[in-house]
Amino acid sequence: MSSDIGMLGLGVMGQNFALNLERNGFTVSVFERVVEVTNAYMRGFAAGKHITPAYSVHAFVESLSRPRRIMMLVKAGEPVDITIQQLLPFLEKGDILIDGGNSHFLDTERRGHDLEAKGISYIGMGVSGGEEGALKGPSLMPGGNEKAYRAIEPILTKVAAKALEDREPCVTYIGPGGSGHYVKMVHNGIEYGDMQLIAESYDLLKRALGFTASDFQSLFTDWNKGKLSSFLIETTAMVFGKIDSETGAPLVDMILDTAGQKGTGKWTIQDAANLGAAVSTIAAALDARNLSALKDERVRASRILKAPSSAGGTNSRQKLTDAVRDALYASKICSYAQGLALLGRASQEYSYSLNLAAIAKIWRAGCIIRAKLLNEIMKAFERDRALPNLLVDREFQSEVNQAQDGWRFALRTAIELGVPMPAMGASLAYYDSYRSERLPANLIQAQRDFFGAHTFERIDKPGSFHETWVSK
Repeated sequence: MSSDIGMLGLGVMGQNFALNLERNGFTVSVFERVVEVTNAYMRGFAAGKHITPAYSVHAFVESLSRPRRIMMLVKAGEPVDITIQQLLPFLEKGDILIDGGNSHFLDTERRGHDLEAKGISYIGMGVSGGEEGALKGPSLMPGGNEKAYRAIEPILTKVAAKALEDREPCVTYIGPGGSGHYVKMVHNGIEYGDMQLIAESYDLLKRALGFTASDFQSLFTDWNKGKLSSFLIETTAMVFGKIDSETGAPLVDMILDTAGQKGTGKWTIQDAANLGAAVSTIAAALDARNLSALKDERVRASRILKAPSSAGGTNSRQKLTDAVRDALYASKICSYAQGLALLGRASQEYSYSLNLAAIAKIWRAGCIIRAKLLNEIMKAFERDRALPNLLVDREFQSEVNQAQDGWRFALRTAIELGVPMPAMGASLAYYDSYRSERLPANLIQAQRDFFGAHTFERIDKPGSFHETWVSK
């Protein structure tokens, strides 16, 4: 009997996604080039399930019903190209390939173009939610051939996460080409910003008020009941509750303070620069990770570079705690605003026709940045599909205005204490820049014209002008 769908790649994500498919009533064929991995999977998690192993690419392809639907969950980059080349000799026109990894959107554009010419439909699909999401229901961001998407839509709607509010599946057709992977890339950029903002909130309260892991567990549990309710706030509370089995200390206190990154955050910033979009919170978050990696340099620098000589701050524990909560919320809004504004710019530049309300809708469950806030973001873009920036929506104007005093107080306190707040500071600078009718770019343009004859525009008449700045 032929299987409904094939899963190529049995890393943790592939194994869990195959189990998700099977649990939702689909028969699955699986292939992994390392035979021992396949055998261990079949003896373990897949035992007794409607999952069929294959031990060659040819046997794998032949085990699938036509038109074949094959999902690849392999490492992004060259491994995807190699996998496609291995599959091609056995595929037929009308077959559908789905790349569920974190591929760069331009690679997806190229692969889709090449495969469509051969009659093979290609879907580049962002998958968010990590290992648990893959198993229990991820947020899915498929882009590419729309006809192919409609053919696999019944499968994806069953395995996707369901939003708590309305039980809607967290999947929708994103758009053509590499749009699905583009949206996942920006999702990850927002995730970088969100995680850094949470880390900075933790750092300030720890240094200023001496919060313990137990204090943080209670605080984040409380925050998760209000406006900040989200997957990352919930899991952060759980992190603070974990005790290290070796030392008896909170495990978070035993973890080296260096953070890694796999590339999607960097890609977000690179493409934002290409499109002329400001993503300062996301960029600051990436910079913070890069600085964290300089552990040995930072240790040496800490011995010679001085902190503020007379630290200010606050004597009120509750005042600063509330201010940090407000600062985190306002900064989080800015991080989402930047990511969604980038998606709007990319939609125009790449002709993706992105529906930002629909994207916010499918981020409400399953994915890493799922949050209570996304319901309001969805409504904002439903009210105005052409909304240029989340900050100018009437509801979010009110939210940021209410949080603004605490936001500024938290940052003043951090500056006085010498506590670095790069992402939170970048968020406030983004807000202040966006709300400024006039910025000092006139001086920059004058400087550019002075040394490079780059010309400038005037406020009193149209045209392009150049000035002789120094009399000869």
